[in-house]
Amino acid sequence: MAAKKKLKKTPKQVADQTDKSYRFARTVLGPTVNAAATVHEYGKSFGDLNLESLIDALSEQTEAVLKGDLGRAETMLVAQAHTLDAIFNNLAQQAIRSEYISQLDAFLKVALRAQAQSRATWEAVAAIKNPTVFGYVKQANIAHGPQQVNNAYDSSSEGNGNKQSKVMEKKDGEWVDTGASSPAVSDDSAMAAMEKIDRTNHKRRKS
Repeated sequence: MAAKKKLKKTPKQVADQTDKSYRFARTVLGPTVNAAATVHEYGKSFGDLNLESLIDALSEQTEAVLKGDLGRAETMLVAQAHTLDAIFNNLAQQAIRSEYISQLDAFLKVALRAQAQSRATWEAVAAIKNPTVFGYVKQANIAHGPQQVNNAYDSSSEGNGNKQSKVMEKKDGEWVDTGASSPAVSDDSAMAAMEKIDRTNHKRRKS
């Protein structure tokens, strides 16, 4: 029996198959698709849900959030907070009815976890209702105390000497001699030294 000859695919068929594989991979990686598959598994108590309908419903909710409508998100979080609170109370009641301390400890641990998640959920709701505003304040460069002024460099002073150095000259090229001797100052006659008094020549006053 002769072996069947394998037909070679045309470039169009290869391109179509590649495009189909890519589109399938992109669909599987879609967040709404994965979420819909998870909801489909957990929602069996409502019957056999249609996966495509779930994807469409989740896509609508995603588009609403992207447009700034967070009403559904607030509703979901509030519902989850109440559900977690119900779990906390149920486990707390089972803990108090426990016969052994190990059961009491296990129930209370899980109950307190549910309580913490409920509190965190309410904090998320509060963050949506009252978002934190981050203000960017432009820092003012204010100098405290004496302000330092840096004069710009004057390129015209090159070759002609520094302008500040010119101030120290009497004339062009003649520097001020700060160490020059000053003329002598005559003594003040009013401040002349008093002559020596000979106390032995003066009679002692009588008491």
